[in-house]
Parts: sequence; structure tokens; C-alpha cells
Amino acid sequence: MVNAIPSLLGFSEKNGQWFAEGISLRKLTQDFGTPLYVYSKEAICSAYRAYDSACIRPDGTRRARIHYAMKANSNLAVLDELKQLGAGFDLVSGGELARALHIGADPKSLVFAGVGKSSAEIENALRVGVKCINVESIPELQRINAIAKTMNLRAPISLRVNPDVDANTHPYISTGLKDNKFGIAYYEVLKTYREAALLPQIDVIGIDCHIGSQITSTSPYLDALDKVLDLITQLQREGIKIHHLDLGGGLGIDYGGESPPNITEFTNTLLNRVEERGFCHLEVLLEPGRSLVGNAGILLTQVEYLKTGVDKNFCIVNAAMNDLMRPTLYEAYHAIVPIHVSQAKPNCYDVVGPVCESGDWLGKDRVLAVNEGDILAILSAGAYGFVMASNYNTRGRAAEVMVDGNEAYLVRQRETPESLYENERTINQASALK
Repeated sequence: MVNAIPSLLGFSEKNGQWFAEGISLRKLTQDFGTPLYVYSKEAICSAYRAYDSACIRPDGTRRARIHYAMKANSNLAVLDELKQLGAGFDLVSGGELARALHIGADPKSLVFAGVGKSSAEIENALRVGVKCINVESIPELQRINAIAKTMNLRAPISLRVNPDVDANTHPYISTGLKDNKFGIAYYEVLKTYREAALLPQIDVIGIDCHIGSQITSTSPYLDALDKVLDLITQLQREGIKIHHLDLGGGLGIDYGGESPPNITEFTNTLLNRVEERGFCHLEVLLEPGRSLVGNAGILLTQVEYLKTGVDKNFCIVNAAMNDLMRPTLYEAYHAIVPIHVSQAKPNCYDVVGPVCESGDWLGKDRVLAVNEGDILAILSAGAYGFVMASNYNTRGRAAEVMVDGNEAYLVRQRETPESLYENERTINQASALK
């Protein structure tokens, strides 16, 4: 397979060498080592502005607000740049809430989603005063009401609707079908809103829908949107007022062959449908993640060995499935390119890592001209890359760097073996429970 190279902003090839904005990738590996995640500030800001421009009417009034889905990439530097641009945040854990507060995000810019929130997470979200908690089940609604009662607070909530719409994406990242674990079934939503409106500690303020990730067509969004707008119409008839409409995220990116909608056109299409149906009064929330950061990041890795086999040739690199899980988990495609021209003869390789698993691969059947010691760039790794990394095989997670023009900033240090077991104790070192 010849690599299908995605359209990238912030990363470019010039005269046989690859650059991140104004810095050569070779220099970054010399300064920071490998494996190394590299993010382009320019690419992140450009993607955000594409969304934001579609959220502003010609008269300057705002049609929608952007809440970044931080599960895609929660590095503090990424969050801080988006906060400075005006983004709010979509959270799915107490840890993500802590990260958002750490970079100074306004609690009223935070929407807390997630299908399995603990009591401690709900209590903390209410204590700090998040904008909204997206409720994913009837038991969760009851729990939020009970916790709010003990805290003598009112809980602002939105119900997440499961519209039973096929997003035509990988089944592991489809969230809007009736057999998915997410949200409240469409046929139960009206009944649940009626119950929520009667609970003493609950303030119903919104409605939420998210149908999946890496979606490359607008039509599933419109199908889901129409179903949600029908619900709002019925709720209004019953006197249940909805203040905001949360349309979620999930817009796909070009990994090397996909043709997702243009961000601005996509956003305009959804917002125009909302207005055409007479809901201009609603505050609309959009929650992009992958489409903001996916093509703004790459993973650099060094070729350790070139191994010739009977049926396969293997390019063994020092990055692995613990660094980038997507190929193993989803059989996802990432383009892989040498960062400089080599005199080596092109050959077809499976690009694999050193982890002791047959599933440890980063790319299959790639035609590459490389020698041992060369550096490869795994493209489109800015979303669901580092955030899904693990320490399997006691491997430290990669360093992370953000490039801004001609400057590179180390925004997360590489983990050492010692840092991985510093909180562990042998039984002789540990204190027995009493």
C-alpha cells in the first residue's frame, strides 16, 4: 500500500524534509528524542476559527458556542490555547474537570457528560458550578437529584437523547444507535423530561445529542437533529422550556482518503436547519474534538530494525500500541512517512512496535524507503493518541511538544521507568491496613 497522505495544516514537506510550522522534524527528534508527539498551534487555532466563524452572524451576534471535547486530547497546553480562543469544554470524567479548572476555565463554560458518573464526580461538578450535567440514564437523574438535595443546591441538567441514528462509522465509536450504551432511548425521552421537571432539585435547561465519532457525512447529523427538534416542539407544548440545544461533536477528519465536510459548511448546515425550523431563540452548543486536533498532531518514531520475513517484511520502530492505540483497537489507518529523503530502496513493510503482542502494529503493507535509525512520522495522531496511551510493558509514555512558529515547547516530559513505579510498594515496604 502506498501511503495516502491527508491534507495537513501546520505540517509540510519541503525539499525532501518534513517540518512542523517553521521547525524541521529532525531537529525536534534531536532535541526531544522519540517517540514524540508534536502538535501545531497554528493548525489547532485554524480549525477552531473555522468553527467559530460559522457561529457568528453577519450582524455580529452569536449563533452557537464551541465546547471542545477534551477527551480527544487533554494536554494542558492544548486546553489553554483553546480557552484563550474562547472555547468552553465538554468533559466526561472528574479528571477532565480537574484539568479544565487547572487551566482556569470558567465553570460556567463546562458541560459534564459521560455515561457512568460517580457520586463523587456529580458532587464535585455541582460544587464548582458547571454549566450543565448531561444525564444519560434515569437512575443517574435520580442520583443527581438526591445529591443536589444533600448539598442544598439545584442541579442544571440536560437529557442526552439516543435518537437511534446510524452515523455510518466504526461500531466502537458509534454512540447514537439503540443498542449503544449512551443516552436515553428516544421513546423514553418525553416521559423522562416530565419526571425531571417534577424533581425538586433539578433545573431542566437543555437537550443533548451525540451520535458518534469520525463521521464523514452531514446527513446523519441532520436526521438526528430533526428528531431532537421534534422533541423540543413537544416539550414546549407541555410547558417544559428548553434553553439550549447541545448537538455534540464527532465530525471526522481526513486520515488519508476520507472526504469529511468542510468545517464551516458543516456548521452552517446544522445551524441553518435549527433556524429554518424556528428555534433561533435556543442557545446552541457544538462539541468538536477530533476535527480540532486530529490533523494538528503527529507521532515521531525511530526505526530500530528492518526484518525480512518469508511472507512479510517488518519495520520495527520504538513507538508501539501503548503510544498509539487506534490501529490496534479500530484497525485505523494513519499515514506514515519518513521525515527526510533516504537513499534506501523502497520496500513493503508492516510498521510494528516492540510491545510483546502480535496486535502491536501501527501500519500494514506500507511502501517505505528507510534505513535503520531513520525517523518516521505517523500523521493525524493529534486526537485519541496520547490520551489513550498506556504503560504496558512498563513503557513510559512519550513526550509531547507544541510548536508555535519557529519555537518548540516541551508541554509534557517523557516518563521514566522510575516515575512509573514511584507510587508502588513491596509488601515489606507497605503499611498494613488496620
